[in-house]
Amino acid sequence: MADGGEASSILDRMIDKESTTGLVLAGGQGRRMGGVDKGWRDLRGEPLVGLALRRLAPQVGRVAISANRNLAAYAALGVPVWQDSVPGYAGPLAGMLTGLEQCATPYLAAVPCDTPGFPEDLVQRLAQGLEAADAEIAVAATSGPGGLRTQPVFCLMAATLKDSLARFLAGGGRRVDAWTRLHRRAEVLFEDAAVFAGANTEAELQRL
Repeated sequence: MADGGEASSILDRMIDKESTTGLVLAGGQGRRMGGVDKGWRDLRGEPLVGLALRRLAPQVGRVAISANRNLAAYAALGVPVWQDSVPGYAGPLAGMLTGLEQCATPYLAAVPCDTPGFPEDLVQRLAQGLEAADAEIAVAATSGPGGLRTQPVFCLMAATLKDSLARFLAGGGRRVDAWTRLHRRAEVLFEDAAVFAGANTEAELQRL
């Protein structure tokens, strides 16, 4: 049984909802979907961004949207909207950097707007994985015929990674997986790979 000091140390490391800001990434160009703003594509009568917000909000203390166009429309959803501080549509890492710059919590959880079926316990399980591995960032992973496959845009990271991410982007880095591997990273296995099915194209949206 842990003594009082050990128990206090464990509690100090616990990541709860209120210590985490959730960020829905909707700032891309949507090139594989003809250049449309994917956040506003309709799925079962609701925009993708609305579905993602509704699923993420209960998992975190507060939630925001990363967007680079249609800003007024996103703001009308009633949550903060953060535009990339890095110009030129630099990809999801640019949205994450702005999230780290803007959030007032120790942790940031990111999800893409085009994958509305992600797990309802995503952030909780990423937090457990991060704590267990004493990591700086936790990413979702699935298994398949080719082995373990990471889903690095679904991630939970410490806000202290802001400067590292700024340097990576300034040096021309764009791949999420490449940046996360620079740090102590936990890979959290989710058994059902189908929940990470996204809508990068019109065909994929129709399948959803």
